Amino acid sequence: MLQAGNTTAAGTGLPRPGWLPGAVPTAAYRLVAAVVLLVVAYYVSRLARQLLGRRIARRFRRPSVTRTVLRAIQGLIVVSAAFVGLAFFGVGIGDLAISLSVFSLVLGFILAPIIGSVINGLFVLSERPYEVGDMIHLSERGVFGFVEDITLRYTKIFTLDNTFLIVPNGSMRDRDVVNFSAEDSRTRLELDVLVTYESDIAEARDVIEQAARRVDTVIEGGPDIRIGGARYPAAPTCYIESYADHGVNLRLRYWVTEPYKLLTVRSAVQTNLWELMEDADVEIAYPHSHLYFDDTSGELQVSMRDADVEGPRGPVDPPDGDPTRE
Repeated sequence: MLQAGNTTAAGTGLPRPGWLPGAVPTAAYRLVAAVVLLVVAYYVSRLARQLLGRRIARRFRRPSVTRTVLRAIQGLIVVSAAFVGLAFFGVGIGDLAISLSVFSLVLGFILAPIIGSVINGLFVLSERPYEVGDMIHLSERGVFGFVEDITLRYTKIFTLDNTFLIVPNGSMRDRDVVNFSAEDSRTRLELDVLVTYESDIAEARDVIEQAARRVDTVIEGGPDIRIGGARYPAAPTCYIESYADHGVNLRLRYWVTEPYKLLTVRSAVQTNLWELMEDADVEIAYPHSHLYFDDTSGELQVSMRDADVEGPRGPVDPPDGDPTRE
C-alpha cells in the first residue's frame, strides 16, 4: 500500500519516499541512493578540477603542488559524499570516529609506512629538490630520467631507457639525487686527454678546445657563467691537469646548453678531437715501457758443465778454461 507522505525508517537515515512500492526494501533504496551520490560526486570532482586547474596553477606556479592540491579537492568532494552516503544508513560522524579509532589500533602497523610516505611527500613538495619535468640522476641506481609525477606517496620517473620507475618519497629523501634542470639547464662536462711529452702542448690544448667548439650544443663563448659566488669561462677551456707517468694529462672543461644528451655530446667532442689530431703535432699517450741495454748494463756469467752440449748445429765443446774440459 502506498503512503501519501515521506516516512523515515527506524527514525534515522534517508526518508523513504511515498511513491516507493512497499515491496522494495528500504536498505536497497538507500544503497542505490548512496551509489548514485558517489557517482555524481566523482564527476563533480572532475568538473571542479577542470574549472579550478588554471587558477590553482597560476597561484602556485609549480606542477607538483598544483596536482597535489587538485587531487586533494577531488578527494575532499568524494569523501564528503561518502560521509553523506553513510548517513543514509544512520551512521553518524561520531560512530564513524569510534570505528576508526578501533581500526587504527589494529591497522597502525600496516598504515605506518603509508603515513610515513605521505609525510615525506610533504617534505619533498616543500623542499623542492626537483620538479615535474626535471632531469635527474639517481647515483645509487645509475638511472637517468625525467620526473613524470610527484604525489604524496611516491615520485614517478620516466627513465631514458623508456621505462617508468616508481620510488617512494622516503627513499628519494634518503638517496643522492642529481638535478640537471634546477634553475639553470646548462651543465659543465669534463674530458681528460693524455698526450705524450713529445707533443706540442700548446697546439694540443688549442686542438682540444676546437673539438668542443665544433659541437652545436656546446657553448662557444660569451660572458662568464656564475655558479654561486664563482665565475667560470663559458667557452671551452683546456688546462694542464698533471704531469703523469706516461704523458701530460690535459683536462677540457666545456658547457652544454641542455643536459638531455650528455653522452652524445661527449662522443661528438671526442670524434672531432680524433679527426683534428691527424694533422696536428699531437700524439695520444698510452702506458708503455722502454728497455735499454748498453755497456753499463752489467755482464752475464754462463757456465757449461756438460762435456758435450748439443747446439742448434751439432755438439758444442766447452770453452777454454772451463773446469769440465779435460
